[in-house]
Amino acid sequence: MRERLFSDKVFYRKLLQLTAPIALQSLMLASVAAADAIMLGSVEQNAMSAVSLATQIQFIQNMILSSVVVAALILGAQYWGKKDTRTVNDIFCMSLRYCGLTSILFFIGCVFFPRYLMLIFTNEEALITIGIRYLKVAGWSYLLTGISQCYLGVMKISEHASQTARISTGAVLINIVLNAVFIFGLFGLPAMGVQGAALATLIARIVELIWCVACSYREGYIRPDWSRFFKRNRLLAADFRKCLLPLLGASLFWGVGFTSYSAFMGHMGTDATAANSVAAVVRDLICCLCNGISSGGGILVGNELGSGDLKKGKLYGDRLVKLAFICGAFSTLIMLAVTPAVLHFVKLTEGAQDYLIGMMVIMSIYMIGRAINTIVINGIFAAGGDTMFDMYSLAVTMWGIAIPLAAAGTFLLNWPVLVVYACTCLDEVGKIPWVMIHYKKYKWVKDLTREM
Repeated sequence: MRERLFSDKVFYRKLLQLTAPIALQSLMLASVAAADAIMLGSVEQNAMSAVSLATQIQFIQNMILSSVVVAALILGAQYWGKKDTRTVNDIFCMSLRYCGLTSILFFIGCVFFPRYLMLIFTNEEALITIGIRYLKVAGWSYLLTGISQCYLGVMKISEHASQTARISTGAVLINIVLNAVFIFGLFGLPAMGVQGAALATLIARIVELIWCVACSYREGYIRPDWSRFFKRNRLLAADFRKCLLPLLGASLFWGVGFTSYSAFMGHMGTDATAANSVAAVVRDLICCLCNGISSGGGILVGNELGSGDLKKGKLYGDRLVKLAFICGAFSTLIMLAVTPAVLHFVKLTEGAQDYLIGMMVIMSIYMIGRAINTIVINGIFAAGGDTMFDMYSLAVTMWGIAIPLAAAGTFLLNWPVLVVYACTCLDEVGKIPWVMIHYKKYKWVKDLTREM
């Protein structure tokens, strides 16, 4: 098995060159949430819980932004494989328009209507008040996130994935250092608590965007052709929407559904909210590996499909499926191994600690499905433009099974916290057989490019 799976050194070298920086970038982004949880959790449990709920707003924004960026990656990777850089630039400009509009809308909501947004996630007035203070500052950073993500996405498909890791790492380190300075009031500054965490995020996003724009002017990088920014290529726009709309539908299905899970925990008391906040941070850290393989593998498959080599694209997909199962098993072992250590990093009540232990055990099983589905659906299927399946599967497994059960357990049946939490993890594990059956149909093996 080892000989068959790992014999192609060229494939694995390319995959590592893409996966490592993308996984590192994902790890760096997740590290910010981890730093917020640790630092705020050491100050007050409610501060950590409130910020965890408040950042669900940005989570939904990121679902929309990531849909746009992934659509750009799908088409851009294929046109890059075809060596059509002019069309790649047009796709870049298109993604900037979509992301810019989204960023403005979320900025308005967070800065001017924060109370209404917090009421979606909790009815605890103490958490709402803290969350409002956070959103009024952090909302300004939401103006910038979408733009920088477009730049980073284009760097990934144009053979500059390592630069995206450097930029993200630098921005995260700035964010974490400033978190400590502003939250605790180091170097003679006043202790700002949650507002300090929000200010650190804003400064990091400013640095990240400036860095991205500066890099785009280097030789070999792609920057927006502003003379074509508002020009519309109807065929390309139609192809972009064909990729984007199913991705957006699936992302909103998943994002709103995932956010509702936090809302369920938020309505089950502060201990459940705090435990879920910590469990979510650990989950996001461990998911960085499958995120990297998904994005890097998807770009590799897309390059081959766009160049017209459908046979090699299919072969690469088969290899990635095997890696997905290995990644899922590895993620499960990591989740169980780190559980004892996690309890020492945050200040929780005894009840919240008990909830956290149970959540980590439940999530160790969930990670198998999460890794497999992320790599196969978001990586392989998306590379060939097969983006509708994700929306269908989420409609059935998440909205048809997991959410109704969790909602009934929270608001009607008064189920124990861990039973409700287990319901929120059903969707990823439950759709593995469906995903593999769809994979074997090979509908994703498609060349999406046109002669422009």
